[in-house]
Amino acid sequence: MSWVFAGVLAYLLVQFAIGVFVSRKVASQSDYYLAGRRLGPVLAGSSMFATWFGAESCVGAAGHVYESGFDRMTVEPFAYGACLLLLGVFFAIPLWKSGATTLADLFAQRYSGSVSRIAAVLLIPTSILWAAAQIRAFGQVLASASTLSVEWGMGIAALIVILYTGVGGLLADVVTDFVQAICLLVGLAVVLFGVCTTVGGADRAWELAWVPRTAPSAAASWTEVLEAWAIPICGSVVAQEAVSRSLACRAPSVARGAALSGGILYLFAGSIPVFLGLVGAHAIPGLDSGQILPRLAQEHLGTFGFILFSGALISAILSTVDSTLLVSSSLIARNLLFTSGEPSDAKKGLLVARAGVVGSGAAAWGLAHYSEGVSDLVEQASGFGSAGILVLVAFGLFSQFGGPLAALASLTVGSALWGWGRYFGGETSHPYLWSLAGAFGAFVLAGLLERRQPRAVGT
Repeated sequence: MSWVFAGVLAYLLVQFAIGVFVSRKVASQSDYYLAGRRLGPVLAGSSMFATWFGAESCVGAAGHVYESGFDRMTVEPFAYGACLLLLGVFFAIPLWKSGATTLADLFAQRYSGSVSRIAAVLLIPTSILWAAAQIRAFGQVLASASTLSVEWGMGIAALIVILYTGVGGLLADVVTDFVQAICLLVGLAVVLFGVCTTVGGADRAWELAWVPRTAPSAAASWTEVLEAWAIPICGSVVAQEAVSRSLACRAPSVARGAALSGGILYLFAGSIPVFLGLVGAHAIPGLDSGQILPRLAQEHLGTFGFILFSGALISAILSTVDSTLLVSSSLIARNLLFTSGEPSDAKKGLLVARAGVVGSGAAAWGLAHYSEGVSDLVEQASGFGSAGILVLVAFGLFSQFGGPLAALASLTVGSALWGWGRYFGGETSHPYLWSLAGAFGAFVLAGLLERRQPRAVGT
């Protein structure tokens, strides 16, 4: 195991060195957050895929089917892949043309500064929750590759991702994403080949994957299924982590193509952990669901193969967590601290940006430490405040209906309904569906009210 751990650390050092090298071109907040808005199709598409393919895509998806089988509640990779496709078809070009750096910038242009600041306050916890999910999964990978506990693994993981992200910003992120995407695809392919070979070939693996099982979620109602699919699709279709890649592209056509190609690649690669989880339920029964992928690799691959697999998982996690920390930092710096835009002192702006990454990373580690698991963190990240954000983006980009009052009402009602349903409404409250309906209804009603009286909300 010591060789495996050494190989993982060597991989991390190489990734960090790439980030340091590329970071020399970072001279302003625009470079730090949007790579100077000069991404081409290859880097943008690979970064879109690598950013989206995180802990839930690997650890969570495999763990779900390992425990419950393939059923109507299996949302990965299908729902999250649909997010990128919908982003490319409907939102990528209008968002790019807005010239915004963050979604809160768009809300300041379309609604008001008050709406922008409130939206930033809602979006920041979402990004930190996403980062916490990745840090927890990162800790599990480090623990499986060494004698460390998961808690120690999470601490080391948090330190590494904070340093890695703070150095280079998005420019370093997308370059390393390209490397990470290749490592991820190769690593998953090696694990798939090794597992299929061990169980008796591809045909035998296919038979094992579809052996009938009684899934705990087989009796889920149609509203529970709709809730499960609405959270990732509606909650993440305009997530800042993916939107930032669209905004960083050099042309609107590149922004659209990056989202579409990233979505297609995500659906393809995301099917591999699902298949491995189905096979693993019969090949290695009785495990904790979060450990199935590392154990499959550990059981069926040699030392080199396990190092490659661990590198692939770390690639997926790093490419997601650095994006979430950058998003949180950008919202803090641009929409809460420097509301008039980028500060005139470029060095001061970069210092604030990097400090935002450090603070967000520390908060994410705290959440990862006290969370129940990766899937729980991802569900909260997708649901928290996202209903109102989606409504504001849709009306803001495609309609002139509604102003500051409508936007504030939508954000408030959507967040309140989700919070009440999630924490006080019980297991069958369907909080996200209610928050989405409430956010839309509040926007329309307040928008109609605004038409009857002069606007007096917002600054």
